[in-house]
Amino acid sequence: SGLNLFIYLFLVVLYGSLALFTSILHNVFLLYYVETFVSVYKIDKVSFWVGETVFLIWNSFNDPLFGWLSDRSFLSSPQSGSPITNSEVVLRRLKALSTSGPLFALSFLAFWVSWARPGLQFLLCLCLYDGFLTLVDLHHSALLADLAVSASDRTRLNFHCSVFSALGSASVFLSYSFWNKEDFYSFRLFCIALAAFSVVGFLFVSHVLQHHFQKEVLVRRAEAQTLKELTVDLGSPAHSDKPVTIAQYLRQLSRHRNFMWFASMNLVQVFHCHFNSNFFPLFLEHLLSDNISASTGSVLLGISFIAPHLNNLYFLTLCQRYGVYQVIRWLFILKLGLSVAMLLAGADHIYLLCIFIASNRVFTEGTCKLLKLVISDLVDEDFVINRRQQAASALLFGMVALLTKPGQTFAPLIGTWLLCVYTGYDIFERQPVKDSLVSVPDTASGLGTPPLRLGCFYMLVFVPITCALLQLAAWSRFTLHSRKLQGIKTLRQGSQQGHLIDVKAI
Repeated sequence: SGLNLFIYLFLVVLYGSLALFTSILHNVFLLYYVETFVSVYKIDKVSFWVGETVFLIWNSFNDPLFGWLSDRSFLSSPQSGSPITNSEVVLRRLKALSTSGPLFALSFLAFWVSWARPGLQFLLCLCLYDGFLTLVDLHHSALLADLAVSASDRTRLNFHCSVFSALGSASVFLSYSFWNKEDFYSFRLFCIALAAFSVVGFLFVSHVLQHHFQKEVLVRRAEAQTLKELTVDLGSPAHSDKPVTIAQYLRQLSRHRNFMWFASMNLVQVFHCHFNSNFFPLFLEHLLSDNISASTGSVLLGISFIAPHLNNLYFLTLCQRYGVYQVIRWLFILKLGLSVAMLLAGADHIYLLCIFIASNRVFTEGTCKLLKLVISDLVDEDFVINRRQQAASALLFGMVALLTKPGQTFAPLIGTWLLCVYTGYDIFERQPVKDSLVSVPDTASGLGTPPLRLGCFYMLVFVPITCALLQLAAWSRFTLHSRKLQGIKTLRQGSQQGHLIDVKAI
């Protein structure tokens, strides 16, 4: 009916809006946290590496830890007792979001005020922020698999997430106006305003969604009670499945070949996404700053953050026509082709550099936005092949993160190491760098390209070339698409809808 359609669309929009309250903060974090601690708080190299190493460990293991705590009761298929309904699963996730969302926003503020020694603050801020971000991201991503099974419904949910994430990217446009390493006060006020908006948004949306699903849970319980009264009493079952232990679950996952190939590909993808985010300001400064105005740099920066979400709307229409697998494969080929073309063109073509820097980030981030659809398909396959009571969506998203999030930490570490090895430019040694830059020959004089600029250019093109080749190799081994994917979805929908019940009378 028209009313049901309106309610459905309203819920889809509310689900998508949760992406807004995360993205307005996380985009600013990705862009400025390294620069803040290096240039403003003057963190030393050892503290930076120690903090990133500890963060690597915590960042990897908190996802499966939180996922296990959330979904461990769904792994087995008990033969006795009242099975948990899908609406109750959704309600659990919304309650978790209503708490972790505001705490995530508050932890974001801890970066922008100096309250401890730089090394200690760096470590604590990263771990605290990532812990709450993990809770938000796990439950929001898991809802994608819990709210819908069909590819069209999941695509619609993802579509609205992209719309609101694009709106959230407006914070990047605004941040460039407030960012000033010499006077941090305005930027702090800007971050406080963003956090306040995010807190209010999480509380309001989670409350409205909880209210809706709470009524649905009561209706389902009433239906279950009615069916129980009509069910033939067959006595106690001969046996009931024992709860699945973490060791058993890991063995199941290690035999899930599509999961392992996807995790390999996604590890490289996470590395490339964060490499682009962390070094975007560096590329702007050393490749383009002498040839473009500050306002042009601001626009380029904003476009690189907002365009992936808008572009994803087009990618999602392609996914409905050709399938997610094929679209992702095309994006890898496109990334490889553009990088090779830029390498052949050279570093002196400024307009090509502008287009490439923006498009490199756009297509890389665009690929990341589609991967949640693939993980949701893996949730379906895990549900079917292991005969789960309920789909352990948060846990599977957490296990993907366990194997892929190290790329987030490797990105700044490998990037700074490559830059130092190739050019001698150390971001932690501020004075020597300044001297070396002054003494470097100017391209205008015809004496050659500055080593730092050339090093940035080679990093810009060779990193995506390497990533694309590795990803194409792994993605060619992934088989959960086309007919096999349709078969898995049919089995999951049939399993959730087809509870076999002996009734006394109809």
